[in-house]
Amino acid sequence: VLVSGPVALAAPSGAELVPVVTSEEMFAALTARIADCDVFVMCAAVCDYKPVATASQKLPKQRARFALELEPTRDLLASLTSQPHECFVVGFAAETHSLTTNARRKLLEKKCDLLVANDVSRADLGMDSEENELVIFSPNDEAETLTRGKKTELARALVKKILHAREKCLTKKT
Repeated sequence: VLVSGPVALAAPSGAELVPVVTSEEMFAALTARIADCDVFVMCAAVCDYKPVATASQKLPKQRARFALELEPTRDLLASLTSQPHECFVVGFAAETHSLTTNARRKLLEKKCDLLVANDVSRADLGMDSEENELVIFSPNDEAETLTRGKKTELARALVKKILHAREKCLTKKT
């Protein structure tokens, strides 16, 4: 199941696509499905802030300065993991500085089984590149780096790491 906001990419073959527009629609869709998950991967975040007020029509241009008041959006991952669930949770963190410190904090705060972080401050990796580098954090293990490579190759390696970590977690529970 893929819960996704509006994007220019097609859903993967065989995936059930649940289209959403707002962060609250996404939260509702995820809440309705998390109980049925074996592995829950939250690989992208909605925006961190939203307008306090919206207009039903275009605002006229003003000569004076214009201020837009924003408020934080709900942290979807933290909200979902604060509820009882049985699935293995993988979160992602796009960081511009203090990657290790921020990722370890998010791993604990958001109650993830794994947290995958990447440095988005670099122009040659990440968002606008076909390549990336990932660092995988788990609660009791050292961080593991998936060195620079094509995103498709990293995705395959990451799925293997997630499945291995989940199996390890299940083995500890029995």
